[in-house]
Amino acid sequence: MAKEETILRFDEVSFEYGPMYPILNEVDFSLRKGMKVALMGQNGAGKSTIFQLITGGLKPESGKVNISNGTTIATARQVIPRDQMELMVREFFEKCFPHKVYDIDPRIDEALEVVNLKGHEKLHNRIIKTFSGGQQARLLLASALIQKPDLLLLDEPTNNLDKAGIEHLTKFLIDYKKTCVVISHDSGFLNAFTAGVLYLDVFTRKIEQYAGNYLDVVKDISARIEKENRKNAQLAKEIQENKEKANFFAFKGGKMRNVAKKMREKTEELEADLVDVRKEDKTIRPFTIPSQTELAGNILKISSYTTLKKHKPVSHKASIVIKKNNHLLIAGPNGIGKTTLLETIASGKVKGIEIMEGTRIGYYRQDFSTLNFEDIVKDALMAVMEKKIEEDMRSMAAGFLINSEIINTKIGRLSEGQKGLVAFARLVLLKPGLLILDEPTNHINFRHLPVIAEALNKYDGAMILVSHVPDFVRQIRIDEILDLEK
Repeated sequence: MAKEETILRFDEVSFEYGPMYPILNEVDFSLRKGMKVALMGQNGAGKSTIFQLITGGLKPESGKVNISNGTTIATARQVIPRDQMELMVREFFEKCFPHKVYDIDPRIDEALEVVNLKGHEKLHNRIIKTFSGGQQARLLLASALIQKPDLLLLDEPTNNLDKAGIEHLTKFLIDYKKTCVVISHDSGFLNAFTAGVLYLDVFTRKIEQYAGNYLDVVKDISARIEKENRKNAQLAKEIQENKEKANFFAFKGGKMRNVAKKMREKTEELEADLVDVRKEDKTIRPFTIPSQTELAGNILKISSYTTLKKHKPVSHKASIVIKKNNHLLIAGPNGIGKTTLLETIASGKVKGIEIMEGTRIGYYRQDFSTLNFEDIVKDALMAVMEKKIEEDMRSMAAGFLINSEIINTKIGRLSEGQKGLVAFARLVLLKPGLLILDEPTNHINFRHLPVIAEALNKYDGAMILVSHVPDFVRQIRIDEILDLEK
């Protein structure tokens, strides 16, 4: 069987967002037709930048992105742009093509069928913003599939998808015959269909290419890092001992100075042998979300709420009371109205919802719309502080990997994962009495999730959680479940 031809190759590609923000340093890798690989790296390392370099949305500072002649490329992005939220479904899909497509309706139906968006024949004139987060995730995937590309780029495709949606997407990708590159923090999802990993090291700004399934590659990378760290620790010990001996002999003077010189030369040789370690992704520090101390009694009462059935509102009676240190999980499939219910609760102005007067609400939205994308991070964090002490803010932010560069960056310039960490940092500084979290695992590096789960588990205010990730939910104390499907 002939070896498949190369469809994509990076030759010494470097890229930066200005001199202060280098992203890639002489990156090399190649993909053959039909390969399915995961693109792995820390939040903010430049994974989405690589996608933009592939599509031509960005140009490299140096080096070349080589794409096989005639190759068509489509990207399923992480989120629908805000300026497309008012479009109808048909208009949204028309924007996927550079020219008018006369058979667009049957193409839309075919794409929506693939992503299991039911009732698609009635959706063409529906406005995008009326869809749930999970349904929007399916629309994003369908917008790439409708183009039938030779190279499919998926950026966090499981975000907002429920279990059925993830299973449907996984089966599709297992059967998919063309080339696919996927960014995802869902290890089980990636392991089901990928056969290679492109590992973007945030420190060296280079890509290492591995063959094999995702979990095996992650173990291999971790084992190499551990081995290199052990070697460096031994060399560091020898270097320190040689430096001390060199200083001792230099102090003696006379002929001992020659001995000291040789010791220093040996030290330089040992330093040259230090391994250029592939550093593991950093993990955020353990943290606590303080609750509003002055609250007591019933913080939230829900006596009625609304769900969606076949796109129509259905009213339900309820008798839910959330006190301090009570955790409520809201469950249900995509499109049933979980996010709408959270928005209703957060507004506190709808019949059937009562929130104790004076309650500070910390709302983590899956689209980060509680953040002003034009703000710099520092201002966004300081804005929610009762006592605006910058030193305290910077110390806390550092625990969320928000360094001196990020803290002076506009929120709109951050990766989706970094926006998520900023949103969590704001919750810590806000000290809310009622904490509302809508899919808080979306976009977040999997290394951070146990730390976040522990913080939510220990939160002693009133909390409402929506999450489609069972492993994450299992780590959090849940006192009551509201299943919107029942």
